[in-house]
Amino acid sequence: MTIHSFFHKIGKSLLVASGVCMGAFAQEENDYYKIVKVPIPEGIVLEVGGMVTLPNSDIAVATRRGDVYIIENPTANRPSYRKFASGLHEVLGLAYKDGSLYCAQRGELTKLVDTNGDGKADRYETVYAWPLSGHYHEYSFGPKIGADGAFYVTGNVGFGDSDWWAGKSYVPWRGWTMRISEDGTMQPFAAGMRSPCGIGLVNGEFFYGDNQGDWMGSGFITHVEKGDFLGHPASLRWADNPASPVKMRQDMIYSKVDPRDNPKVKPEYVKDEAMTTIYELGKKTYPNMGVKSPAVWLPHGVLGVSTSEIITDDTKGAFGPFEGQLFVGDEGMSKIARVFLEKVNGVYQGASFDFRSGFRSGVLRMSWGTDNAMFVGGTNRGWGSVGKEAYGLERLVFAGKTPFEMKAVRAMPDGFEIEFTLPADKKTAEDVNSYDVLSYTYKYHPVYGSPIVDRKDNAVRGAKLSADGLRVRIVVDGLREGYIHDIKPEKVVSAQEKIALLHGSAYYTLNSIPSGPKANIALVTPSTAKAKKERIDAGALANTPDNQMKEAAPSTEGMKKAKAATAIISDKEAMALLSKHTCLACHKVNERAVGPAYIEVAKRKYTNAQLEALIAEPKPENWPDFATPMAPMSHVPKQDIKKIAAWINNLKK
Repeated sequence: MTIHSFFHKIGKSLLVASGVCMGAFAQEENDYYKIVKVPIPEGIVLEVGGMVTLPNSDIAVATRRGDVYIIENPTANRPSYRKFASGLHEVLGLAYKDGSLYCAQRGELTKLVDTNGDGKADRYETVYAWPLSGHYHEYSFGPKIGADGAFYVTGNVGFGDSDWWAGKSYVPWRGWTMRISEDGTMQPFAAGMRSPCGIGLVNGEFFYGDNQGDWMGSGFITHVEKGDFLGHPASLRWADNPASPVKMRQDMIYSKVDPRDNPKVKPEYVKDEAMTTIYELGKKTYPNMGVKSPAVWLPHGVLGVSTSEIITDDTKGAFGPFEGQLFVGDEGMSKIARVFLEKVNGVYQGASFDFRSGFRSGVLRMSWGTDNAMFVGGTNRGWGSVGKEAYGLERLVFAGKTPFEMKAVRAMPDGFEIEFTLPADKKTAEDVNSYDVLSYTYKYHPVYGSPIVDRKDNAVRGAKLSADGLRVRIVVDGLREGYIHDIKPEKVVSAQEKIALLHGSAYYTLNSIPSGPKANIALVTPSTAKAKKERIDAGALANTPDNQMKEAAPSTEGMKKAKAATAIISDKEAMALLSKHTCLACHKVNERAVGPAYIEVAKRKYTNAQLEALIAEPKPENWPDFATPMAPMSHVPKQDIKKIAAWINNLKK
């Protein structure tokens, strides 16, 4: 049995063991959305960098190696591939307009024209070229064509010097969005981007997504308007340029947050230092300077590690129950997340959800086929991904059956409204003990990523289900603007089949609490509030180099206590905990993924105490051959960390 099939079997048995009556089946993603591999002829290296569906149902695919292919009959068993263009430089986006293809090469926006109608581009026309310094990470992404007909292109900051952790803008417009008209006129549009591979249009408006890294606590997507500053200060080197619409300046940020820019010292997380967030920087510190915090956060290691394409479901229900919502790809975790977006008090915010994992390579680009299935293009060369194949093209096809999911989560003056895809069971939906809600945020600082900080539990005090069973209004204590609210209806089941939610968490970014009447619901105190599992704050567990390398000999009594505290849980129990705390998104038992295999961790011979400390506050330098640092897991209950650590160490036996 493969590890993958083992996880599926474990998942089913866990739902039964939890006391939930499963009816006919336990849900799996594959029951509702099928991944279908699109054949690629031998000899074609289809490292997908850009993809667009053409009016005649063909798809055009650009590769990172500089080729553009037209794939005819892409849904057939043997689609036909025709090379349309070649010799381009690291193409990471593709668009179609008025009979021509446009692509962002590393140093220019290029128009590809077939002038003689032979099916191949014979004119490569530079629309606009931008400077390059030669640093490896100076990727250029796009274009996306706005409602105004202009092309929007984003530029990665540069990396590669000895201080590899610090993104830099060596030449103009690195870390910016550029608005380029068809006649080649360029206007700097917005700044503050670090690695802006995630781009898309939502109702004609430009959105972008970024990755965890320096100054970026986690992945996210956000609305981008002219003059916005999105968070990374390197790009502000060019903000004084007369063409710049951006008001923010580097010294304004550095006066509030120490940049710690010693090129010989990698900034490390400091537990007890004064902190701010990107939300506070824009809302309170510089409210009129265009600082834009994320519309929706994508929790790191849960919904992704390398944000990519953003597309809107415009299939009018042909792709399932999520019409109008966003799908966001992730390269590192080879998966797609789903986002429900709403505007409250003029501000975009909303909820992110898990959607579909298991793609063969890193998900970089997506496009709707004319049959309303989703084409998914993948690549991982030099970047790494959970999907083991170096590249690939797949279709994600709706199987025709609706899963039991949270369709949407909407902010209310005193809590949230959860909309389900299928009617929910009244008894479980109106029991406040069916819900677990907590809120937290990320630090804004030059450190690579951020742990979850300022975490608090939010009691659910009331719940009322609509007559049709599709919406439940929950009253939640302690709502906090600028915070992610992790909403888990853990015990709510469907009305008919009594099945649990396919994905049990919604991550709502609450940028603005709406006004209006509060819910007319009798409030109670949840019994779970009295027996909350112990959670630990960042830094509660010691994690010094000393205790990672040695452990003092315990007394006889200490040995007895340690033995009692580290009883080994079963594999089934371990999979339950690892799944609940999203560990399986980055780690597998016997194979390398985003992080090392658990069996490899066990071989390091850490003591249980050392491993517990490293789970709470990881030391990425211990695993230098993994590009993505593990996020601190100090929000996980202490007892769960103890169980996981003991189970991992038992693997070496």
